[in-house]
Amino acid sequence: MNNLPGKLGEITTTIGLAGGDIGAIDIVRVGKGYIVRDITVNARSEEHNIEIIDAVKTIDGVEVVHTSDRTFLMHIGGKIETVSKVPLKTRADLSMAYTPGVARVCQAIHKDPEKAFTLTIKKNTVAVVSDGSAVLGLGNIGAAAAMPVMEGKAQLFKEFGGVDAFPICLDTKDSHEIVQTVKNIAVAFGGINLEDISAPRCFEIEERLAEELDIPVFHDDQHGTAVVVLAALINALKIVGKKMEDIKVVVNGIGAAGVACSKIVMAAGVENIVGCDTSGSIYRGRTENMNWVKDWFARNTNPDNEQGDIHDVIKDADVFFGLSAPKVIGVSDLKIMAKDPIVFAMANPDPEIYPEEAMEHVAVIATGRSDYPNQINNVLCFPGIFRGALNCRASGINEEMKLAAANAIAGIIKEDELHADYIIPSVFDKRVAKVVAKEVEKAAKESGVSRRETSMPAAEF
Repeated sequence: MNNLPGKLGEITTTIGLAGGDIGAIDIVRVGKGYIVRDITVNARSEEHNIEIIDAVKTIDGVEVVHTSDRTFLMHIGGKIETVSKVPLKTRADLSMAYTPGVARVCQAIHKDPEKAFTLTIKKNTVAVVSDGSAVLGLGNIGAAAAMPVMEGKAQLFKEFGGVDAFPICLDTKDSHEIVQTVKNIAVAFGGINLEDISAPRCFEIEERLAEELDIPVFHDDQHGTAVVVLAALINALKIVGKKMEDIKVVVNGIGAAGVACSKIVMAAGVENIVGCDTSGSIYRGRTENMNWVKDWFARNTNPDNEQGDIHDVIKDADVFFGLSAPKVIGVSDLKIMAKDPIVFAMANPDPEIYPEEAMEHVAVIATGRSDYPNQINNVLCFPGIFRGALNCRASGINEEMKLAAANAIAGIIKEDELHADYIIPSVFDKRVAKVVAKEVEKAAKESGVSRRETSMPAAEF
């Protein structure tokens, strides 16, 4: 910018008129007749950020040399690192951590492979595996582009569950190759978290890995969502005074999450579920847009074999689960639901119906967004469920453990605290992962998948 009186004021005024919030102004360098300043501005969104920059560019005597986004700055060099747990300051330290002392540890594991759980990172480490085929709301963006999400997942494991996690993005969409690769690297991990793998491939991949490995395998897009949905439903039903066995649930979106949510609420007692996709309801005898997963769904749900689109089958429904696309339903649909309807509109970033539209017509509404009450967020589940599974060296994660996790999350909120805007705890509630881990570990022991009688003490991880 020209180093003239009033020029900085012109810039700050322009930023203010564009709705920007100035945080800091620093001088980078001064030259003959010019000055370079670093101005930090808070914007509402990426689009708003562009509007502010464009406004500044119109000022005479001002050049925008460079812009940066704090989200991108956070990701420079990645968000995680490997940190040594033991000091390496002397020759003695080195000889124990590496050669020659490490050889004795290797021999001990060779004689008894189970010792890998106590003598390596295996006891507290999870692989976060993706092929990048169904990333958040971005779709099939590939393995490399999925890395930031998987790094973030690893952060959440550590922050909320004390679990070490490592992102592994596989540059293949071949289900057999993914299964074989994960099997080949599984020796180093205590659990496998599958992430952002497209349906219906995700079902086959998880099923095969769960059968062929002796460590927990968990597809979070399915079961993490399902556990939190069930937790929220348990509390929502308390508010409206209804029982699982008496309600009709309509599920829009029969992908990974939709199928898993349906299965877990069925395990919890729901008997009447009707699923819908872009071709309408899933019913026995339907042939259009079907696959083996939807065939199973048709055989095991929709007891009255209801046909039609979402606007038809939502009639008299007590609960709506949206795991699909924005603006799928409207107020007219809510008006034909049963009394005191419960709506979980979980499409991200834009839900099936916004709370502002729905709130006058429903008893309870939840979304997948953090800027509304009742956020359905998988972070409430996966750190605690893996913490519990690792603590007892579970050989898998079964239905009993998932139900225990859901009930644990729901139980965080006491009955006298329940409210239509508070059916699910905050992701930052530090009680959640600990309570979930405890109940999951208990369920693992009672269902026979625990391989450890005593819990891993907190000091061990």
